Amino acid sequence: MANPDIRFLVHGPAQKLAKLIERKKALAGRCEISDSAGVVSMQDKPSQVMRNGQGTSMWAAIEAVRNKEATVAVSCGNTGALMALSMIRLRKLPGVNRPAIAILWPSRNPQGFNVMLDVGADVRADAQDLVQYALMGVSYARNGLNLDRPRVGLLNVGTEEHKGRAELKEAHELISRMSDRAQFDFVGFVEGGDIPGKACDVIVTDGFTGNIALKTGEGTASLIGDRLKEAFAYSPLSRLASLLALTSLRRLKKKIDPRRVNGGVFLGLNGTVVKSHGAADETGVSAAIKLAFQLAQSGFSERLAARLAALTDAAPDIAEPKTKNEESPK
Repeated sequence: MANPDIRFLVHGPAQKLAKLIERKKALAGRCEISDSAGVVSMQDKPSQVMRNGQGTSMWAAIEAVRNKEATVAVSCGNTGALMALSMIRLRKLPGVNRPAIAILWPSRNPQGFNVMLDVGADVRADAQDLVQYALMGVSYARNGLNLDRPRVGLLNVGTEEHKGRAELKEAHELISRMSDRAQFDFVGFVEGGDIPGKACDVIVTDGFTGNIALKTGEGTASLIGDRLKEAFAYSPLSRLASLLALTSLRRLKKKIDPRRVNGGVFLGLNGTVVKSHGAADETGVSAAIKLAFQLAQSGFSERLAARLAALTDAAPDIAEPKTKNEESPK
């Protein structure tokens, strides 16, 4: 690891972990191993993990954040189980109805990335959930991208205010009313093409739409890479052209490489959890750890909690979730 300030509390089978860590001289004296024999598989249902997961490495990692033994938990495991355990053990912040998963998306903006949430924590979201996502996304953009006054866009099928589902129209009005108090700029509705664009810095959507957009973007980036390789391997002349364009191609790959922004942050909890892609390689896992360290250094979890609390006190009718009797049909 290039950053000597990062320390690791590693959860899993102690004997196996010790042998792996010993192979990396850069990790000498920087890792504490917490022996956990159990493992949460990708096939395990979240409900099963909540009942029987105590003793797994995933449970132990989240418990370490809860007990202040670690500042951030990083996991490549089962997303549903990780979110379920995080909600049960860390608990939701006051005023948060549904936590969200936020990611950084490569964009044309000067900072190089946009924040998008939710990308899969919950497939449903009503108007007040979308308002909370906007507030949490703004806090993430401030601490993760150093933007003083982020611009927020609400993802829809068109930019016209009369388009979209009822909850989107309601959220549009609520977010607009919150923008001055929460110190962000609301640009209104944005479309799918604006996710990597310059129209806004934070894209707000429900987990169903966000997850599909994320997987589509990853698949498209992979397709472009494969097609470029095929094109440059087509003939001796094209192979020569690839050598001449090697520097530019490397620069392009670096900009669109999803591994560089690997790591979805769970927002709305009493603690920070970063979810790395299950198929991530060493580059992807390193990016997730780097993000976790950056958020820990900024005191992100505490700042987010304080901001949500302040806004809930100032506008409880907007920031707080509805009670069960007041909830509208999903």
